[in-house]
Amino acid sequence: MPADALDLLPDGAVVADGDGKVVRVSAVAARMLGVDPDSSVGRPLEDVLALMNRDGEAWLGWNKPYAGLPTRTAVPEQSWLLPDGTEVLVSARLHREHRLGPVATVAVSLRSGRGRARLDRERSDLVATVAHELRSPLTGVKGFVNALLSRWDRLNEDQKQLMLTTVSADADRLSRLIAELLDVARIDTGRLQLHRRPTDPVLKAQRVITSTTSGGGATPIHLVVEDDAKIDADPDKVTQVLANLVENGMRHGSGAVTITIARDADPAYLAITVTDEGQGIPVELRRRAVTKFWTSTGHRGGSGLGLYIVNGLVRAHGGAVVIDDRPGGGNRVTTTWPVVGDLDD
Repeated sequence: MPADALDLLPDGAVVADGDGKVVRVSAVAARMLGVDPDSSVGRPLEDVLALMNRDGEAWLGWNKPYAGLPTRTAVPEQSWLLPDGTEVLVSARLHREHRLGPVATVAVSLRSGRGRARLDRERSDLVATVAHELRSPLTGVKGFVNALLSRWDRLNEDQKQLMLTTVSADADRLSRLIAELLDVARIDTGRLQLHRRPTDPVLKAQRVITSTTSGGGATPIHLVVEDDAKIDADPDKVTQVLANLVENGMRHGSGAVTITIARDADPAYLAITVTDEGQGIPVELRRRAVTKFWTSTGHRGGSGLGLYIVNGLVRAHGGAVVIDDRPGGGNRVTTTWPVVGDLDD
């Protein structure tokens, strides 16, 4: 790889030959280590790669890349400290000219530890949020079950029915939250499985409307069909996306929710748009709206995972999610899906 190509990499790189002499230092690595990339060439690797662990031991002495088993090919990623005390994550590849021969080249990679610190914070936030979301319905379940166990003979049938209905609703809420968390994990790790086939979005929208309004909710839901083309999608995921968007519209809106199915500006895609008559999402917050556990200020309810899952599912199908204002006020979320053409039902 040419020296200038190393400088294009986002991580720092230091390359040494079989004698432990530096042959290349990328610009990023030079800034991290506080050395001049040109004058570092020819110097011992231990002098240029001035990394210490928290016990004051040097990277080279600790890992001994030129020693060890002849089958050794790498040094796993570890946390080390730069001369200024900044944490970096360091790994290395050990290259041999022939199998079981001596190490001919050591290529060391250095990347900032800030990403790991940010990931640690995100994981802590995730644990705190999940604990909070799980605690609320669990508290309700525990409270009502204890009341039923301790006061069963003193409760009338209506009171028992109310408590059991509430426990059932809280259990359903827990099940939905766990399912959402599993979806998030699959999206984050790229393990989301899609079973794509020609799917009728109109039929899916009608079923979501029927399911959502079966409980006697006061929010009217309208369906406008301008194009009835089939889409190449996983039918269950289409239903999940529509249900999430409709529920969001009902939760945050103050009037009707409308599902519009029409051809996108790109004729290869079908646009499914869900609008509500609420306050909408401010422009500066729309990018955050599709992140995990985001909830709009002043509204309660929901896990904050709905739009994140919607975005992940739609993007997995090759589509996109666009959030903007509904004409006349409210929120409008448009999802695009690849069309497979006019097929027989």
